[in-house]
Amino acid sequence: MTVESVRPEDRSQAAPELREPPVAPGAAPFLGHGLELARDPLALLTGLRDHGDVVRLRLGPKTLYAVTAPALTGALALSPDYIVAGPLWESLGSLLGKEGVATANGPLHRRQRRTIQPAFRLDVIPEYGPIMSEEAHALVERWRPGQVLDITSESFRVAVRVAARCLMRGSYMDARAERICAALATLFSGMYRRMVVPLGPLYRLPLRSNREFNRALADFHLLVDEIVADRRASGQKPDDLLTALLDATDENGDPIGEQEIHDQVIAILTAGSETVGSTIMSLLLALTEYPDLGSKIQEEVKTVAEGRPLAFEDVRKLTYTANVVVETLRLYPAVWILTRRTVADTELGGYRIPAGADVVYSPYAVQRDRRSFERHEEFDPGRWLPGRSKEVPKYAMSPFSVGNRKCPGDHFSMAELTLLTAAVASAYRFEQAPGSDPRPRIGITLRPRRLLLRALPR
Repeated sequence: MTVESVRPEDRSQAAPELREPPVAPGAAPFLGHGLELARDPLALLTGLRDHGDVVRLRLGPKTLYAVTAPALTGALALSPDYIVAGPLWESLGSLLGKEGVATANGPLHRRQRRTIQPAFRLDVIPEYGPIMSEEAHALVERWRPGQVLDITSESFRVAVRVAARCLMRGSYMDARAERICAALATLFSGMYRRMVVPLGPLYRLPLRSNREFNRALADFHLLVDEIVADRRASGQKPDDLLTALLDATDENGDPIGEQEIHDQVIAILTAGSETVGSTIMSLLLALTEYPDLGSKIQEEVKTVAEGRPLAFEDVRKLTYTANVVVETLRLYPAVWILTRRTVADTELGGYRIPAGADVVYSPYAVQRDRRSFERHEEFDPGRWLPGRSKEVPKYAMSPFSVGNRKCPGDHFSMAELTLLTAAVASAYRFEQAPGSDPRPRIGITLRPRRLLLRALPR
């Protein structure tokens, strides 16, 4: 599902025939589609394909170009005519900054990818195996039969611990894991509101929601500064990603700046906790709603492990469990919306896209498209068996993106999620407890609103 390059098309003959994309129906006065994007964005975005492969949306005075066809989302991700920018990244700017790998463009982004990529090489990931196994077993051991679990807290706690222990090794992360989770939960919810309802100065008023957002933002940046300061004070240089950042140099051979180090650590923590934690929540929801998944995973674990505790070396043999993870990523992608910005007049699917235009696409909508997937709303791990997966159109399933924006930690995350799912599902089955609300929580990432599950032994 990874494509590294494409051959630029000769558009000189096609230019006179370019069309204007249609405007999506339902725009409200002044705010356009902003209210609907705030109220029910999943329904809006999944319905846009019926109106065209590229559709215009209104966000106040702004026009967004929504791309709905899988082939065009791939072309968008691979084309040099688009950069990482737009409403999503503007809303994330106060968190991610402008000098981290998530938000940088051009030569800076390429250098940063080279800095962090060694930590995610296929031959390096097994070194993280003991930590992943230890955390998976610790999660299962901490739970008690019949206990009601706050899955939000549990999922983000294990995600933060795995990311911190593997990529920024040090006991100083343990005490900060809960603060990281609490801060990110507030930030990602508030940032989505700022993206779809651009009220500008109103977000600076001393309202309760604004104060909570600002407190969480300040605390998260303080946490990152503490992590970097603690590592420097320790004098230690373990072979991890944080050491690579502290030793990194720029194009002139000089140490990279403090702001870049700060922004890179933030990018690592947000990707390693918010997206993975959200996916763990969705996996546990799937195990609850489809109990047969857990039973089949338990049988696979028995066959693979033969009565001994699961180890990282078993991951490659857990094929059914991995297919459950992939199907969860299809139906419940944590990164469900992305934006880009054009750097020149261009075309996409025969439509004219002007320079400076903001372009949006939704992996959630693309991965649930009935034209790409049979029984598109059905949870079916079997669709990822080798023979059947070939039926999926190119770019219809790209949970880790493609090209130079492909997530560098895709194999790391798949190994982590597969191992955690196998350990949990082979030990427990789940039922929802009173007060649980599994409906989607719409933020910059997608996850259940409030998942309370009772763990029952198998």
